[in-house]
This record gives sequence, structure tokens and C-alpha cells, in this order.
Amino acid sequence: MQNSRTPKLTVVGAGPGDVELITLKAIKALENADVVLYDALVNEELLQYATNAEIVFVGKRLGCHAYTQDQINELIVSMANRYGHVVRLKGGDPFIFGRGSEEIEYSEKFGLETAVVPGISSALGVPASVGISLTQRKVAESFWVITGTTSSHELSKDVHLASKSAATVVILMGMHKLNEIVDIYKANRTDDLPIAIIQNGTKNSEQKVVGNISSITKLVAEKNISSPAIIVIGEVVKNTSKLTSYFQEHFEDEFIFQNLNL
Repeated sequence: MQNSRTPKLTVVGAGPGDVELITLKAIKALENADVVLYDALVNEELLQYATNAEIVFVGKRLGCHAYTQDQINELIVSMANRYGHVVRLKGGDPFIFGRGSEEIEYSEKFGLETAVVPGISSALGVPASVGISLTQRKVAESFWVITGTTSSHELSKDVHLASKSAATVVILMGMHKLNEIVDIYKANRTDDLPIAIIQNGTKNSEQKVVGNISSITKLVAEKNISSPAIIVIGEVVKNTSKLTSYFQEHFEDEFIFQNLNL
């Protein structure tokens, strides 16, 4: 039977992980979807809103691909032509290292209608959820958001530039480059900046660790922190009451707070 619905792609941001941090517009898109193609970082509880859709996992994590990006692009077009409305559900915001614009551009070449529903990026939502103000008054006037792993699987060169600034630095997908990041900061600065790492931010499985550039790799190993996690570097970290109370409750070792003057 020929599909009577206009082929359409809606690229939707699912937010940083907490199911309540998705927008109403995103929920409406899911409810109206004929197909949902979702990524690895999407909270699968959100799929309950797609009651009339075919659900397909297309996630990519640490080099393990259910589909390559080219295959995802082709799948969007074929599914839209076959079923109608395809929702491409991505973690965070689809235009913050989410390749949403690439999928929009590809789909439009084949005549699909397209729309975008922004989401709360983990770069903003996760620090806020633990009380980190990226632009705290009199402490930080700006912030950088940098990918820890480029398309060539290397650390972004922007980390070198950012490490020399007074800005707060948020690094996504950087846990496998943590040692390299620490070495850059040690080489470019004489101060021992505070750093926080939050794994599975805003979810029930969230894990947090805070220290200084000089101590963070040891702390990460001790607490077994791994991907997916975001890295926040800057003076704003040491003014974070939620992290202070968390570590006072969970850590016996007081040297973390002494180093940070918390």
C-alpha cells in the first residue's frame, strides 16, 4: 500500500538523560512519528511516547556502530518515503556535536520536508544539574564547549587554546583523552585548576568526581568513572555547593576539599 503521508524528517533533541528534561514539542513529535530512529545516549523511556511508530536503534558508541552515518542518512530517506514521518531522536541537542545538520541537508536533497526540535545539551544541562554555573559572575565571563574526539579520533586542537583562557571549559566525549587533556593544562598553566567529571549526568546512574588538574586522573581511576561523561574545567567548579555537599557525604578523604579551598 502506498504511503499517503508526506515524507518528513524531524530531528529531535532528547536532552541530557533525565526523561523530564525533554521539551513538550519533542514529545508531540514522537507522538506523531511513524518511525523513530534513536541514538545510544537517548533515554529509552522516552520511546513510550512513540506509540504508533516503528522503533529502530541506530546508535554509535566507542567505534561500535549499529549503522554508519551514511547508512543512517539512507535509512532516513527510505523510511520517510515508505512510512511518512521519521523522527531522528538524538541525545542532548542535535546541533551540538550531533550531526543533525548533516542529516537535514541529506534529506532535503531527496525532497523531504524537514524540521528541528532543539534539546537541552549535556554541555549545559549536566553542569547546571550539579550546581555548576558556567558563567558565574566575577569568576567566568565565557565558556568553551569542545569535542574531546574529532572525526579523525584525535583531541581537538581547541583544547590548547582554551587551556590558556580564563573561560570555563566543557569537554564532551573526552574521557579517553583525559590524560592528554591534563598534560595540556599542566604545560600551559601554572595554576592547578579545579575540574569536575560527571558520568551519566541527570540520570539515576549519575556518578561524579571533582579534584584539580593534578589529582583528577587518580581520582577517576579510584572511582571508576568512565564514558559517557562530561569534563568541566575552571574556577567555577570550586564554587559549586552541590558538589561540595556530595563529596563531603561520600568521600572520607578530605584532601580534595583542602586543595580546592571548599
